[in-house]
Amino acid sequence: MVRGKSLRYRYLAQGISEPMTSDQNKRPLRLWKRHTPGKRIEATSVDGGRLVRAQSVRDAVTAALMVVLLFSVLWAVLSVLTNRIFPWMTMILGLPLGLAVRRAGQGVDWRFPFIAGLLTAVGALIGNIVVAAAFTAGEFGVGTLQVLRAVTAMTWPVFFGEVMTPADVLFALVGAAIAAFYANRRLTRKQFFALKLWQAEQERRTPEDR
Repeated sequence: MVRGKSLRYRYLAQGISEPMTSDQNKRPLRLWKRHTPGKRIEATSVDGGRLVRAQSVRDAVTAALMVVLLFSVLWAVLSVLTNRIFPWMTMILGLPLGLAVRRAGQGVDWRFPFIAGLLTAVGALIGNIVVAAAFTAGEFGVGTLQVLRAVTAMTWPVFFGEVMTPADVLFALVGAAIAAFYANRRLTRKQFFALKLWQAEQERRTPEDR
């Protein structure tokens, strides 16, 4: 024991580091860990109530209808210029429509994905009708609006039998799913917890209090 101490002092006096023993060689290298406590999220049910009151179904529907109208016109113009139909365009419709519903509606519940998906499917149908009318108008040398005005009850079976295909239905469903995915407002952690607090508070309240 005394000899070990003397050797240690000798190494220190000569400026030589002490050789590592076998036990020290086996000891793993450990780094200091900095444990920073997480910040507490300051959220109240009042904030959640503001999120709920900020929703607007009317604005969401209005924005979606505007997207459908604009998209149908652009799709018809593109199809006439290129002499191609591009049936997969209905899938692309889902993205701008879903984003428009999110921006205008500020929705945080199930209604807004439902609105976005439904109006995307309706928009896909309207778009196919407009494109078919545009091609028919080009063949007869008349205007697209004139063809649309001439549509009768006998025209629809022909349209759904010859123009709308199972692929068109599939593209419309995919577009509706895309729109529903993007329809709701993206919440921060604080907003998410605030909304949960508001929902929990509403569940605790009696019907008379509501």
